[in-house]
Amino acid sequence: MSTDFDISAVNDRIAKESAFIDDLMTEIGKVVVGQRYMVERLLIGLLGDGHILLEGVPGLAKTLTVSSLAGAVGTTFQRIQFTPDLLPADVLGTLVFNPKEGSFSIKKGPIFANIILADEINRSPAKVQSALLESMQERQVTIGETTFPLEAPFLVLATQNPIEQEGTYPLPEAQVDRFMMKIKVGYPTRDEELEIMRRMARTGEKAVVRNVVTPKQILSARAVLNALYIDERVEQYIVDLVVASREPEAVGLGVLKPLIEYGGSPRATINLNLAARAHAFLQHRAYITPEDVRSIAMDVLRHRIAVTYEAEAEEITSEDIVQRILDTVEVP
Repeated sequence: MSTDFDISAVNDRIAKESAFIDDLMTEIGKVVVGQRYMVERLLIGLLGDGHILLEGVPGLAKTLTVSSLAGAVGTTFQRIQFTPDLLPADVLGTLVFNPKEGSFSIKKGPIFANIILADEINRSPAKVQSALLESMQERQVTIGETTFPLEAPFLVLATQNPIEQEGTYPLPEAQVDRFMMKIKVGYPTRDEELEIMRRMARTGEKAVVRNVVTPKQILSARAVLNALYIDERVEQYIVDLVVASREPEAVGLGVLKPLIEYGGSPRATINLNLAARAHAFLQHRAYITPEDVRSIAMDVLRHRIAVTYEAEAEEITSEDIVQRILDTVEVP
């Protein structure tokens, strides 16, 4: 009886705290046509305090969507264009010498914002990519001997072009693993394309999103995620999926063993849980279902499973392996 009361209380709290989601989706929809999947995943990252890697060809409104999200939430936003000549100091900031005073002062870089768009992150070498590691994991930046905490919410949204690989630098595995999700942005439907043309093929007109949500509401919603109910069987299901990516033979998928170089790390387990909670929150639910886990499993796992040369020779991708695991592991 007490459990029912608790669930009921959490349901009421979720209904109140998640009311802004619909307003936020509507406001972003005034500027971005379609791309609901991408918008929802960005919100999951924002609510779950997880960074996101966006992969898609140019022209799919990735930058527009991220800037619209920042505008609708009322957070500070910085876009960093990653290029081969970019330096870590261009991202984080540096010490500047003042000859008059004979001392150094700190000049903060663009990383000191709530939402960071790391555009074409694989255009810069590893030393620049790795400059983001401390900020992404520890939510802080060290310049010289001084460490600065980053203001919450803090979210890194990085983009990369899957087509043009000449002159690019693949992201180190340690950094890829720090992204909660890797989402693949696809082309719009025919009807969406028509609406895009009607909206955008006009000179001198540009829609602007209104600030409909405050950062305080986002932080309050994050606290509510901890109150969502998750059954032990769903927790076991999350662990089963990740363990299956490391030991596929344990679930009767021994045929995948020679195709997997390494599977998901414990970060995969943590992020599956967090992303499933955020997904349930978007549906205004106070509990997590196996379907929440399955809905975001591909996004959380696709970049965490490395395939062997044998898999590449057979043209088997990490997504193929994730799908086999989802089709095989028993759903509670």
